[in-house]
Amino acid sequence: MDAKELLSKTPDQLKDQLVALKKEAFNLRFQQATGQLESTARMRVVRRDVARVKTILNQKAADAAASN
Repeated sequence: MDAKELLSKTPDQLKDQLVALKKEAFNLRFQQATGQLESTARMRVVRRDVARVKTILNQKAADAAASN
């Protein structure tokens, strides 16, 4: 996931994306706990994607507050 892609999305789309990523992170943690996780690198990618989405959401909120 690229930050440029996220900038073009609406805040609602970003929130939906964030929910999906958090669900995936939960599932990955569950798989790790049960010993079924095959790609531990995916956890890192998902965690960073969550942070990236949150950052873009905060930037959009700050821009909206500044424009008012």
